[in-house]
Formats: sequence, structure tokens, C-alpha cells
Amino acid sequence: MKDIVDQLAEKRAAAALGGGQDRIDKQHARGKLTARERIELLLDEGSFEEWDTFVEHRCNDFGMEDNKVLGDGVVTGYGTINGRMVFIFSQDFTVFGGSLSETHAEKICKIMEQAVKVGAPIIGINDSGGARIQEGVLSLGGYADVFQKNVLASGVVPQISLVMGPCAGGAVYSPAMTDFIFMVKDTSYMFVTGPDVVKTVTHEQVTAEELGGAVTHSTISGVCDHACENDVEALGMVRRFINYLPSNNREKAPFRPTPDTADRAEMSLDTLIPDNPNKPYNMKEVIYKIADDNEFWELQPDHAKNIVIGMARMDGHTVGIVANQPLVQAGCLDIKSSIKAGRFVRFCDAFNIPIVTLVDVPGFMPGTAQEYGGIIKHGAKLLFAYAEATVPKVTIITRKAYGGAYDVMASKHLRGDVNFAWPSAEIAVMGPKGAVEIIFRGDLGDEEKIEQRTEEYRKKFANPFIAASRGFIDDVIAPHATRKRVCRSLAMLREKKLENPWRKHDNIPL
Repeated sequence: MKDIVDQLAEKRAAAALGGGQDRIDKQHARGKLTARERIELLLDEGSFEEWDTFVEHRCNDFGMEDNKVLGDGVVTGYGTINGRMVFIFSQDFTVFGGSLSETHAEKICKIMEQAVKVGAPIIGINDSGGARIQEGVLSLGGYADVFQKNVLASGVVPQISLVMGPCAGGAVYSPAMTDFIFMVKDTSYMFVTGPDVVKTVTHEQVTAEELGGAVTHSTISGVCDHACENDVEALGMVRRFINYLPSNNREKAPFRPTPDTADRAEMSLDTLIPDNPNKPYNMKEVIYKIADDNEFWELQPDHAKNIVIGMARMDGHTVGIVANQPLVQAGCLDIKSSIKAGRFVRFCDAFNIPIVTLVDVPGFMPGTAQEYGGIIKHGAKLLFAYAEATVPKVTIITRKAYGGAYDVMASKHLRGDVNFAWPSAEIAVMGPKGAVEIIFRGDLGDEEKIEQRTEEYRKKFANPFIAASRGFIDDVIAPHATRKRVCRSLAMLREKKLENPWRKHDNIPL
């Protein structure tokens, strides 16, 4: 028996070495951790239970029959983060460049299937050169199997991707279908076709980092939710971020007690809105001041900055925050911000996370670029997301809510549960000056008259009380009382039950 136990220990030691010490050293030289080091940092100490340690590939072509490594380039299993179970796979770049084979894909699919069965989040660490060429269509089939598991897990358990190395070609579509993507600057990249192919086909000269690096995807494309400085920071951020999320779609997010009382008044909010309606202010200041312990986890902070999304807690409970940002493009809705916020609203709705919406929006962005780019369809995504959401929805209009953008931003008409307005709110079809210039276009030469009419319009329509008189606003509240009123509203809505009509699935305007 002792011999067998010794053999087992030897095999485990061999599996732990992956592609060997030389390749491990090269991985470290690139500023990257190994697959097992990443798991060790991400999970609670000693909690990792590995599966399929001794799996080997089944390829016998091109000399592969003599080149087998235990684990076949991916480490899979489950463990805990802050005591809560998660399933994980971590691709090992030291083994065949982390390339995906038939058995490699089977290992990933197995833990994804198990995660859905038991209702636990899936975290995928991607560091792979792509499909294993020696296996041909078998590796391509493996990718498709993983994609199918991603789709079946979507909306059932949270899926988080950490891209910590190359991720190219078909490999990018698995992270793309997960809920959140974290990338590492300078060492990770995602693209469908690499720089060499781009140069051949389109004659564009571009580096891998420029084409699909963390900065590119966190600022321009919006594919990445967070760009981190290094592996350690990325893993630490995911450990913190997952605390905001429920384990599955049948649970609520974990409650975290706080000494920050629900009825705390924030008097500085009373003077936040400038007297001049054309002057900006920072909506993030409102978010930080009303959230528990002034903490806010922002997602996609460098992409579509005219809208702010992220997680916070109110009275110990997780909420999703969506807020127009007057500092950027006056808070207008455009294509990128609509897509960014629409996807986030749908995530919150899928996982029972209440949505708090802070509104200061002068409308949709005008111009040919927006119209040609399909702002009608893309703006409809955000509208659709809010309208179909059945989770608690609390909305606060801080200043402007003009035109169709008023409707879109979680208005009472889209089944907003509680809708508040600050006294500074202006709810109207358009801004006073634009409205007057249309209604009284015959007076356009008389500046004094136009100014008088504008003031008249502002007093009559550009305030929250017309909407309040119709019941479209539940109350006009003092800014300093915002936290208290939102916390009370969320407490009232905690056991809310609302179901959409039965259907196979909706048909959101993609």
C-alpha cells in the first residue's frame, strides 16, 4: 500500500509542476503567476478541492502520444472565497501554451455543469494560446461545448472571467458571454484576429496591446469591466467584488451589517446642484454619500463615462447603481452608455439585485454619428432592460429629466416602484429655452420677450411638481434625506413579487 501512496504523491507533485520549472520561470519573468498560484491567491487558504488532476490528452498525432502532461493544461475544481463556494478553472500556459484540447474542454465543462447543479459562481482564469492545432476539429468542438455551458449558466449563476494572458480567436467568446471580465494591463489581450492577420488583410499596423489589450477594452470597446495593474491586484479585486453577488439566481446577495445608520442625513447634498442649470457637478459624489460607509464598486469606470454603473450597499444590502454623469457630455445617453447600462440592469434583474437609478439626463445624444450607429436600437436596449426588470427599482431625479430619456431612466411608467425627485428636478419634454424657441418662434428676434417666456416656462413646467401632481413622482424630497428615503423604500420592497407574462424568452433589440 505504501508504494501506491508514494506513487500517488509523485504523480501529484508532477501535476503541480505543470510544464516544468523552466516554463514556470518564464511565466514569472513575464510578470505572470502560474495557474496554481492564481488559484491559491484567489481562494481561501486550504479550501481548494481539485478535480481531474490526472487527466491527459488523447491525441496520437504529430508526436503528441509521447508528450503528455497530467492535467492537460488546465487546473479545475472548487473552493471558497470568504467562506462562500465558487467553482474555478485556471488555464496553465506552461503546458502546451495553455492550448485547449478535447480533454481540456471536458474538464472545464465538468465544473461548469456542477456549478449550475449546486448553484455556485464560476470563475474562469484565461491564459491560453488558443485551440490545440494538433487536435484539429476536436479542439474546435471543445470550444463550442464550453460556449454552450456558458449560455446555459447565464442568468443562473454569476460567471466571472479573468483574462490573465493571451485570449484570441474563438477563445474570446467564452469570456464575452460571462457576466464580468477583468484584464491585466500589458500581459493580457483579447482579439478575434491578431495583429499579423490584421496587417495582412487590412494593412493596419497595430500591436497586440493596442488591438486588444486591457486599456483598449476597458476604454474604447467596453469588453472589459476592469483593467488591473498586475495578477495580484486582479485576483484581489475579484475576491472583493464577489462579495456583492448572490451565489445563484434563487438567492439574494449576502447581507453585510454596517454601523452606517440607514437614516443618516447628508447635508452637503443640499448645496450640490449648481444654481446655473448648465453647470455640471459630479454624480459620483451623490453615490458615495448615500451608500453604506461611502463605498461604491464602479464597473467600466473608463468606458462611456457619461453613465456610471456599479455595486453599492444600502443598509447592508447589495444594490446596483445606474447614474447619469453630468460631468461628461452633460449626462446625455448615447450608444455606448445605453449598451453599458442596459447590460448591467439585466444582470441585476437576473440575480435579484435591486436597482437604484440617479437621473440627470438632458436627452439622447444628437448627431449623424449616433443615428447612423443605431442609437434608436441601442437606446431601446436600456429602455427594454428597465421595462422587463422585476427587481425593486428606486429612482431619484436630481436635476434634468428631459424627453424620452426621462421615460427610459426607470420612470414610473416602466414600473418604477418608488420614484423621488429633488426640488431642483426639471421634468419636461425639453429644456425651457429650446421649448420656448419652438412654441414662440415668432418672437425669436425679441431677446427680452424670449427670456421672459423662458422663465415663465421654467416656473410652469421645469420643476418636479407637475409630475408629482400626476403621481409620476411619489415624493419631492430634500437632497439630504436621500439615503434615508432610499433605504426605507428598499426595505419596503424587500419581499416584492412581480412576474412577467410567460414566454420562452424575450426578444430584446440586440
